[in-house]
Amino acid sequence: MWYGVSTMAGRLINYLLTPFLTYQFSTAQYGEMSLIYAIIPFMNVIFSYGMETAYFRFTKDHPRDTVSNTAATSLLLTTLFFTGILILLAGPLAALLQLPEHPEYIWLAAGIIATDALCIVPFSQLRQQGRPIRFAYIKIGGILSNIIFVIFFLSIWPGWISSHPEHFSAGWYDTKAAVMYVLLANLIQNCIVLLLLSKEWRSFQWKLDKALWWKMFSYGWPLIFAGLAGMVNETFDRIMLGWWAPVKVTEAAQTEVGIYSACYKLSILITLGVQAFRLGAEPFFFKLSEKEDASKHYARVMKFFVITLCLMYLVVMLYLDYWKYFIQKPEMWIGLKVVPLLLLANIFLGVYYNLSVWYKLADKTSAGAWITFAGALITLVINYWGIPLYSYMACAWATLACYGSMMIISYYWGQKVYPIPYQVMRLIGYILLVVLIGQSFDWMMTGMEISNVMRLAVSTTLVILFLGVVIWAEKEELKKIPLMKQWF
Repeated sequence: MWYGVSTMAGRLINYLLTPFLTYQFSTAQYGEMSLIYAIIPFMNVIFSYGMETAYFRFTKDHPRDTVSNTAATSLLLTTLFFTGILILLAGPLAALLQLPEHPEYIWLAAGIIATDALCIVPFSQLRQQGRPIRFAYIKIGGILSNIIFVIFFLSIWPGWISSHPEHFSAGWYDTKAAVMYVLLANLIQNCIVLLLLSKEWRSFQWKLDKALWWKMFSYGWPLIFAGLAGMVNETFDRIMLGWWAPVKVTEAAQTEVGIYSACYKLSILITLGVQAFRLGAEPFFFKLSEKEDASKHYARVMKFFVITLCLMYLVVMLYLDYWKYFIQKPEMWIGLKVVPLLLLANIFLGVYYNLSVWYKLADKTSAGAWITFAGALITLVINYWGIPLYSYMACAWATLACYGSMMIISYYWGQKVYPIPYQVMRLIGYILLVVLIGQSFDWMMTGMEISNVMRLAVSTTLVILFLGVVIWAEKEELKKIPLMKQWF
């Protein structure tokens, strides 16, 4: 709970910047920022090269200090090398992102990526040692500092300058560099996090166990390709949309990217749930693998995880008329039609991450790479064909098709290698039920003139109805939970 709740709280706090940023930026500027943040995850995968997962895998049967020192030394050396390459290629990369006038974005992004990489081992060590409170304190502290600096750069400082135009600091501020200031705030955040992790860094010794490093690299390198393919599925659609949007002007393409990126944020709850699960599940799954009945526990985790995601789906879909105010520019609301597709896609992604336990425990990480490659191919084909015709709607359908395919392939492959008794039909039933409820509500409310109070009442009734179905179906399971016994 500490890992999950702290991650969800931290991400939620960060997401709360969206109303502020959509208010401060033009739609095209929001698109520019989204393009930079689409490329950063690609670089994060390369900079980390599977070392985080390898860390958890090899602390099971190697001395923890040796694993930590080897991973930290390796990441420090490679981070210096990769950062230098990014800085040298800043101009061509900016041009590739349709931002040729802003190589400084790439410089700042390089700093963000480098500091992210240097945080990998300390955070992994905290998770492995079971120190979630310190983990949460540092994570949330960093995000709060980011919000403070974003507001300072975009609101407080320019407000001060407008009131004191003769002040010397007025010459330092560039009113046209809003995106740069967001990136700078992110870099400052990472530096603060590194400072908070200084105690962990001081415990490392700069030693590289070559034999162990080769084992860790051999285990983790397939995750590089899986990660890159995964980023094609998660963020590359923004870049492709900037390239192939059915508009002729670059700024108009960036506007399309801005609309899609802002509406993507409305899948916030499921995105947060999946991210929190990924953070807490990996060390949990590895520890649980030592038990004889581990597969039964994996199946139970999957069931309640899917129920949670389905509830999140309903909370967004049934209250979408309220969630849309999260985006401060009404002209962006034209993209709200992508939200149902993205919500369902993120449910599929969450199920896939839960299923991925089989290839990590079986030391078959290359299987994850092949599955993700299949998803990436689907993403590329649908977007290449669809974006010139349907703009960001093609991106949403591609995301749904990609994650759905990855989920299905992983399930059938995994059952042959590491069978787990998932309650497949029940999980499918829950997903179909919430999609039916959400779409029925949307069709029912379209074109109807109904008061906000009545709309809210119908939405809440449908959420309670779903919870009632879950309680009825899982009554025997819920009796096993100590806090729930008294209710049954």
